[in-house]
Amino acid sequence: MRSDTIMLAHGSGGTMMRELIEEVFVEEFDEKQLREHLDDAASLPFAGPRMAFTTDTYVVSPIFFPGGDIGKLAVCGTVNDVATAGAVPLYLSVGFVLEEGFAVADLRRVLVSMRDSAREAGVHIVTGDTKVVEKGHADGIFINTAGVGLLPEGRDLSSRNLKPGDKVLVSGTLGDHGIAIVSIREGLQFSTDIETDAAPLNHLVAAVLEAAPDTRCFRDPTRGGLSSTLNELAQASGVSVSIHEASVPVKEQVRGASEMLGYDVYQVANEGKMVAIVPAEQAEAALEAMKAAPYGEDAAVIGEVAAENPGKVYVQTGFGATRVMDMLVGEQLPRIC
Repeated sequence: MRSDTIMLAHGSGGTMMRELIEEVFVEEFDEKQLREHLDDAASLPFAGPRMAFTTDTYVVSPIFFPGGDIGKLAVCGTVNDVATAGAVPLYLSVGFVLEEGFAVADLRRVLVSMRDSAREAGVHIVTGDTKVVEKGHADGIFINTAGVGLLPEGRDLSSRNLKPGDKVLVSGTLGDHGIAIVSIREGLQFSTDIETDAAPLNHLVAAVLEAAPDTRCFRDPTRGGLSSTLNELAQASGVSVSIHEASVPVKEQVRGASEMLGYDVYQVANEGKMVAIVPAEQAEAALEAMKAAPYGEDAAVIGEVAAENPGKVYVQTGFGATRVMDMLVGEQLPRIC
């Protein structure tokens, strides 16, 4: 690269853009399809009757935070969205909006995170796009990702599948990502370091499906946290959900930070956790599979589904009381992902 920062000419379609693509993106991603073709579309082998497809855009601020960065977030978030359908994630596309003056060294750091996360998930970054805007018209870097995966025949996971008696599982501690972001953004100091939980969960999902083949659905509780996720599921299936507060895994420092900031920890965003709804008779097997999988060591059964009061979510507190778990209203923390 002849420049240490992004220039408008890097988005011109000319020689400088070619240099950026070949010497930065292709070099850091190190993907066979990118090196060999660099065409407008990737030609990919794909064997199967159905495909899962998703897309997402990442504008998190700051772009570097404890335990991760915008690149790791983009890959893991998209992989997890494909995995929630019960699909095997295979390929990703990546689109970048870069601000004039953005440091190439920071861009490389983001790309390395994306490459490493993709390799851990077993997916391939096969195509992409880059645009450059004038200084002051963006915030360093925005990333759009799209993901596709193979959906096995007969698999139909849906938020409409919940049935009374089903159990609710979560794969680990809640609120880590949201508190990690706000701690850096607001300059807060905690006695224990809090890091993002961003992680690819496709292998964990596959393990649960093998152990509990009648799993109703998966959801990753990102913006709006656990409360928004469960309310959406309850409304879609016409059931109610009850959560046992004492069973929900939350790190003490996250709980304390949430209380200090006035947040409901159930509404705080997560980027590396999975909610699973499974039949009661398969719940124990699903839990064991989660705990044995990467990123599932803190998994727990936290509640159950009921027929009464459809569309409602309740929390049974440690004091024996019951309260409604409300869906997040408004924006608790903008630009969380």
